[in-house]
Amino acid sequence: MYSQGLIGADGSTEETQDFLDAFQKRIDAEEKIEPNDAMPEGYRKTLVRQIGQHAHSEIVGMLPEGNWITRAPSLRRKAALLAKVQDEGGHGLYLYSAAETLGVSREQMTEELLSGKAKYSSIFNYPTLSWADIGIIGWLVDGAAIMNQIPLCRCSYGPYARAMIRVCKEESFHQRQGYEIVMYLARGTEAQREMVQDALNRWWWPSLMMFGPHDADSAHSEQSMEWKIKRFSNDALRQKFIDATVPQAEFLGLTLPDPDLKWNAEKGGYDHGDIDWEEFWRVVKGNGVMNRDRIKARKKAWDDGAWVREAALAHADKRAARKQAAE
Repeated sequence: MYSQGLIGADGSTEETQDFLDAFQKRIDAEEKIEPNDAMPEGYRKTLVRQIGQHAHSEIVGMLPEGNWITRAPSLRRKAALLAKVQDEGGHGLYLYSAAETLGVSREQMTEELLSGKAKYSSIFNYPTLSWADIGIIGWLVDGAAIMNQIPLCRCSYGPYARAMIRVCKEESFHQRQGYEIVMYLARGTEAQREMVQDALNRWWWPSLMMFGPHDADSAHSEQSMEWKIKRFSNDALRQKFIDATVPQAEFLGLTLPDPDLKWNAEKGGYDHGDIDWEEFWRVVKGNGVMNRDRIKARKKAWDDGAWVREAALAHADKRAARKQAAE
C-alpha cells in the first residue's frame, strides 16, 4: 500500500510528492488503476475529459449514418447499417458507464456537451451527401478510430481499458463493412466510381484530423502518455494510418486527394501534404457545417427522453420501497 497524501483541514487530499511518485511507480509497472484506488486529481480529470469526449463522439456519430438507414440501397444494407448504428449507441453507453466510475454523472456530461463545454470528434460535423459517404466513413473514419482505440485497450485505467476491448472488436467489423461498400462502388458503374471518389476527396483530410493536432500543439498528449492513458503520439498514429490506407486505396483504384503523397524509403512510410489546421480548429470551436444541427439533434433527443428517465427512476424507487416494506 502506498501513501495517499495528507488530509487537509477542509477534508481535501494534499497530493504529496511521495504520493505522486508512488502513483507513477504503479503506472510504470503496468498496474491497472481501479475506481477505488487513490489517484491524482489531474489523472481523474484527464480521464473524465477523454472518456466523456469519446462517449459523446460515439453518440453523436450515430447521426450522420442514421440519416441513411431508410435510404440504403437494399434491405441487406439497411439491416447492416442499422446494426452498426446500434453498436455505436452501445459504445457510448459503455463509455459513459466507465466515466461514471470516476465520480461524474451522465447527466453532467450530457449538460456539458449540450452547453458546448465538452467536445466530440470534429469528424461528425461534416455532412453525408451520398451513399458512398457511408462506405467511406466505415473505411476511413472507423479505420482511424481503430488506430486510436486499440492502444486504449492497454490504458492504465482499468474500466476504460476493459470497455475498449469490446468496442475495438465491433469497430473492426464496421471498418470491414465500410471497405466492402467502397469496393462494391469502386468496381461498379462509372457513376458509382465517381460518387465514391468524390466522397473520398471530401473525407480524407477530416479523417487525418481525427488524430488531433501535431504533438507540439497538443495540450494533453505528453502528460497522458506519461500516465499511460495514451500509448502513442498523435503524429505517430496518423502516420500509421496513412501507411496502412494508401495500399488499400491503390487496390481499389481510387486516388487519395493529396498531390504531395509519396513513399519515403528512408523513413519507411509515406510523406504527405499539409493539413489545414485552421479548418480543424474552426470545426472544433463549433463552426463546422453540421455543428449546430448535431447539438440540436442531441438536445431534442435528451429532452424527448426526459419522461423515460423519470419513469425509470420512479419505478426503481417504487421497487426499493416495496422491498423495504417486505423486509
